[in-house]
Amino acid sequence: MSPYAWRNSERGGALASLIILVVLVVMCAILYWARHPILRFAGESWVIDTPAAHADALLLLGDDNFYADRATHAAELIRHGVAPVVVASGRRLRPGAGIAELEEHDLIERGVPKDKIIRFPHDADGTLEEAVALARFCSDRHFHSVILVTSNYHARRARHIFDKVFPATIVVSVTGAHDGDFDPEHWWEKRKSQELFLHEIVGMMAAFGEDGEPHPGEK
Repeated sequence: MSPYAWRNSERGGALASLIILVVLVVMCAILYWARHPILRFAGESWVIDTPAAHADALLLLGDDNFYADRATHAAELIRHGVAPVVVASGRRLRPGAGIAELEEHDLIERGVPKDKIIRFPHDADGTLEEAVALARFCSDRHFHSVILVTSNYHARRARHIFDKVFPATIVVSVTGAHDGDFDPEHWWEKRKSQELFLHEIVGMMAAFGEDGEPHPGEK
């Protein structure tokens, strides 16, 4: 290669490197300035709030937060006549007490009559096992439609799991309650919200891997 051609090749390589560097800087700048809308979209993508106008029962999922936000939302729905009863679903903590009893207390404290509350204590570990237990319970009760009441950040994963587990004879809709620990518009600003967000990502990945589980009550 002649010295002239070599110099042209070197200049071309330097120009290409400069262009790549400029493109990377511009992309980083765009991501930096757009980071809040992107993070907000990521947080809001977990939230589902599409309850049916009416259902046979509300299913108040266990492990409500410190503020009892799920129970508060369920109580509001009962007051509006969305369902005649609410199932307080929760893990047993001791032989005679557990999450279901705490949920019942929270519901009564928020104005739900005791005769509209059905306690459902169980030994489920995680959303999938809770869904399986509730599917059997709802089938035994001959419910045809239910509304899941859970936290906003948990709503999408809960819908995925319950749609997979519940029999087709029971229509499932979901409402995500406001959660004092998770603001989908600013979740990255609080460590607790970050932990909840990451937990849902891992949980959803695991849920996708569990596809194919049999539906209780179906052959």
